[in-house]
Amino acid sequence: MDDVRSTSAWVASHSSHVVVDSSGIEKVVSTIDSIPKVEWDFEGIHYFDNGPLTVQYLFVLDALNFCFWPDKDLNYDNLASGLKAALQNDKSAFDADRLQKYTGPQLRELLNWPRPLPLEDERVRLLHEVGIELERNFDGKASNLVEQSGKSAMNLVALVARHFPGFRDHSVYKGRQVFLYKRAQIFAADLWGAFWGQGCGEFKDISSLTIMADYIVPAVLQQLGILKFSPTPASTIEASGEICPGTEEEVELRACSIHAVEKMRELISVKSGTPVLSVELDLWLWATGIQCESLKHHRTLSIYY
Repeated sequence: MDDVRSTSAWVASHSSHVVVDSSGIEKVVSTIDSIPKVEWDFEGIHYFDNGPLTVQYLFVLDALNFCFWPDKDLNYDNLASGLKAALQNDKSAFDADRLQKYTGPQLRELLNWPRPLPLEDERVRLLHEVGIELERNFDGKASNLVEQSGKSAMNLVALVARHFPGFRDHSVYKGRQVFLYKRAQIFAADLWGAFWGQGCGEFKDISSLTIMADYIVPAVLQQLGILKFSPTPASTIEASGEICPGTEEEVELRACSIHAVEKMRELISVKSGTPVLSVELDLWLWATGIQCESLKHHRTLSIYY
């Protein structure tokens, strides 16, 4: 996670298209006395049985948690609730051997979705990858993967990135490697939120996680006056155009969001006299964004978010 923080800070200091506005951060922080507590499953859309099957569900969910925008009717809620219903109907739906065999049409049927999913072939490929690697190294169970982390969120992110290539969310920016790890981090954050920091969700270093850089958080930060965009990305976003993955604009939108929220977290912690977690800030900002129907976000075809 130090790599995520340091490389995001480097991008922010060399950025050409996105600016982190320090005065904007200070202005927003001045209005915050404490971070509103947002319950992890505030919409009631996730499967939870307080055991290993929940861990398996969350790992499958986070393997598929990316790129909904090409289908205007599809969103994260459809994925989370669809997988929940599938598991309630068939407790073996996410067994490792079955994950290796799903086809696109079968995944659609699992989610009760009437048409091809965005990046459907990639989603199927990643399901297969999860099934194969869980079977090969973790006796088919994501709970064994979590157990190997030794109650360390940082170790869990590293384990996921090491064993599952589809979670290796990094880019090259102006000759530097930049690490973002959105879906690997959100797996740890989801476990922590779902299990209330206990059992399978107990991590002694949950504060090591950063925000999960996606579409929503950069847009919320821009709306708050914390991020400023140059005319090129601003006009593309306003016109609902695509920003290609790996471009300077795309990396800056994500990395500058991470850096900006780290600065927010530091200032709020000092002001309140209480340590603030990036995962709490992330959930608050994300929940704010998804409730704003008019929010314009950037559009990138990517398996990472």
